[in-house]
Amino acid sequence: MAQFWAGAQLAAFAKVVDLNGFSAAARALGVPKAAVSRAVAELEGDLGLRLLERTTRRIALTPAGRLVYPHGARVLEEIETVRAHAARLNQRREGPLRVMADPTYGRVLLAPLVPRFLERFPQIPLDVVLAAEAATDRWDVSIRPGETRDPAVVCRVLGAPPAILCATPAYLEARGVPQRPEALAAHDVLMPESPKRDYRLELARASQRAEVRLMPKLAVNDPAVLHAATAAGLGIGLLPEFLCRQGLATGKLRRVLAEWSLPPAAALCAVYSADLATDERVSQFVDFLAASVIPALAIDAR
Repeated sequence: MAQFWAGAQLAAFAKVVDLNGFSAAARALGVPKAAVSRAVAELEGDLGLRLLERTTRRIALTPAGRLVYPHGARVLEEIETVRAHAARLNQRREGPLRVMADPTYGRVLLAPLVPRFLERFPQIPLDVVLAAEAATDRWDVSIRPGETRDPAVVCRVLGAPPAILCATPAYLEARGVPQRPEALAAHDVLMPESPKRDYRLELARASQRAEVRLMPKLAVNDPAVLHAATAAGLGIGLLPEFLCRQGLATGKLRRVLAEWSLPPAAALCAVYSADLATDERVSQFVDFLAASVIPALAIDAR
């Protein structure tokens, strides 16, 4: 039992030293002064060491106390960190679920789902912001492309959007329709930005494989900009399929090398603090997205 309470005893001891008094420590910890005195006395009894020299006006550390104090300070710091996390969690749970979404994915994929979620879970209000980046303390769930390995957050993959090549009919009439992957090298190609600055496009058709090295006319990390450039007839765009559905349906865009498959676009992920892993609101929202977004990304969903 003494070992079970040792952490609390060490924290009380450190607080007494920090504030130079039992009364001040008791007020800071929100407990009676007698409880602090008892905790320090029990710690000294458990260790068989005298840690404090007490006088009527002040306290002083004994040589043993100076050795023990750093350990108590670390325990106290951890306890206060846990309390701060708990306070933030309780504060978050009292308000709306704050959702930050990448603008491109938010407008096309998240926007139709928000009314459905509110109908199904009327007890969970939402505060939705479309932004490329936001401070982590300002949102509960972030919907964005690309996985993260940050141990402080949970990253749940919602799906990897299929990618396609497409262009406007006017561009293809003027420049010709590529019949083979290798023909792309003679075209103006618009691509997602590559961190390696080495633009190699891999394509597959049944057992066939092709790799084409390209010098893109445009490389950009925003799929909305990429889509706008493609729709403006500037070249053949490598785009997430879901962004092109309306253009393909209305004839404003045409697929290129449709029989060849391409690597999917960056995975769409729901990211949230590990502190919120047990928050039922977060679980319900992310589960709802996973059930809705994954089929929406599939090409057959049209």
